[in-house]
Amino acid sequence: MNRLKQSRAASFIVVAAVYVIATIVGIATYLALDTDWWLSLLIADAVATVATFVFSVIFGNASVYDPYWSVQPPVILVAFAAVHGLNLFGVLLMIAVCYWALRLTANWAYTFGNLTHQDWRYTMLKEKTGVFYPVINFVGIHMVPTLVVYGCILPAVYAVRVGLDPNAASVAFLCLSVGAATMQGIADVEMHRFRKDRDGRFIRRGLWKYSRHPNYLGEILMWWGVALAVVCADPTVWYLAAGALANTVLFFAVSIPMADGRQSRKEGFAEYKKQTRMLLPIIKRS
Repeated sequence: MNRLKQSRAASFIVVAAVYVIATIVGIATYLALDTDWWLSLLIADAVATVATFVFSVIFGNASVYDPYWSVQPPVILVAFAAVHGLNLFGVLLMIAVCYWALRLTANWAYTFGNLTHQDWRYTMLKEKTGVFYPVINFVGIHMVPTLVVYGCILPAVYAVRVGLDPNAASVAFLCLSVGAATMQGIADVEMHRFRKDRDGRFIRRGLWKYSRHPNYLGEILMWWGVALAVVCADPTVWYLAAGALANTVLFFAVSIPMADGRQSRKEGFAEYKKQTRMLLPIIKRS
């Protein structure tokens, strides 16, 4: 097991196999249920997450779940498109979601070492929660993000399922989503270069010069773009924006505080924080 986990190639194969299994389990669960489509999808998504969690426990690494965030939405959307077909709006939604997913998954693959490496946040939670970590692992690391991203992709699934037609506002918001995913990609490349060069304690180049978390800003805007595109096309489903709202709350309540907390250990963080906004760019005065 240790030799397998230390091999990058073998680790990639294992993770890929885990997601093939999770996808099969999820689809089988959905087909076996006879409830409203959104509830069947929710249950299937949760069951697929449980399958992923089991493998993360087997390999002693919660980061087995990491690709789920970017794999889940396109798999769900493609599955519904295969059954219901795609009109113009469906094609545009598919482009936006798959573009986002390919970029995020590629970034995960680039930074993935092997199954011996776990996200620092999970390790920190394990150290802090002790005997309660298995519960935190299942609920906080696996199930809560699944539910949030389920809520984020639900508007797009609804639009594909009913064959919703877009309007000008819908197209504009999908352009926002594509732009947000592009911003995330640029931020990732800048961060990779910074980690390679290490020319300071904090990254102060490109997008990171104006925002401490441009990647998180892009993630938030991505799903607001999708949600508002659908709501603009059909205002009666305004409640489907709840997923984008939950995603925003997750970043403000968990992801950003954890990232800033880690950075705060470095000398000069207070000054850096004062000079660089959390998400929105600084408007410099002359």
